[in-house]
Amino acid sequence: MSDLPFAANAPKSVSRVGLKARNPGKLSEFYQNVVGLRELSRDGEAIALGAGERPLLVLEGDSALKQEDPRSAGLFHTAFLLPTRADLGLWIKHAMEKQIPVDGASDHIVSEALYLTDPEGNGIEIYADRPRGSWKWNGSEVEMATYRMDVEGVLNSIPAGSAGWSGFPENSIVGHVHLRVGDPKIAEEWWNSEMGFDTVAHYGRDAVFLSTGGYHHHIGANAWQSRGAGPRQSGTTGLDWVELIGKDAGSAKTVLDPWGTTIRTV
Repeated sequence: MSDLPFAANAPKSVSRVGLKARNPGKLSEFYQNVVGLRELSRDGEAIALGAGERPLLVLEGDSALKQEDPRSAGLFHTAFLLPTRADLGLWIKHAMEKQIPVDGASDHIVSEALYLTDPEGNGIEIYADRPRGSWKWNGSEVEMATYRMDVEGVLNSIPAGSAGWSGFPENSIVGHVHLRVGDPKIAEEWWNSEMGFDTVAHYGRDAVFLSTGGYHHHIGANAWQSRGAGPRQSGTTGLDWVELIGKDAGSAKTVLDPWGTTIRTV
């Protein structure tokens, strides 16, 4: 796994995300043409997409699904991690050429990120990490913030003569998953005790970030729009499951988080 980003070398990291979709075919086209994934397989109403041959996202179709309430617990965004800053620059250039609307462009000190929303309301982050040696730690917590991205600087990182954007490089991964939760403190305690994740940052009382192996975060949990949310309703669009990969063979298990989202380790 030496060719993968640092996030994947942790004892536990994110492998895949499953989304429930009313129109998986339309959503698949979006994730291919806009985001940059490629379709790997179809099995009935389930569509797997990924980078190279690595599956990263599974769309599970059901036309009877109701649109989820954005104030409920669920997915804030799936964050796709590109291998280099130049790859992020190529994605930005692709977005400019195709006039793809984005929700934001941020510098988080540890990473640089673009945000957008898919046709069924699921949040997406496309990002590249800054060099790990530049991350600043205050004890057990890493310094993160939200500043305006230096878009020109990211574009200037593209090597001269680059062939341009042709989809996600094969060593792209899901770097982290950010969840909407009813109470970040409860989420923090659960990820600490049940999943063995370390707390690496807090944003006040409304957001917490967790990881393994010294990454800046594999899991985010916030209550910015969902504070007090109870168990998730069945039969709605949005997040179905999060799959982690564990290096310890004994770590395989499937559990529900406090809001009913399936978290499985393989």
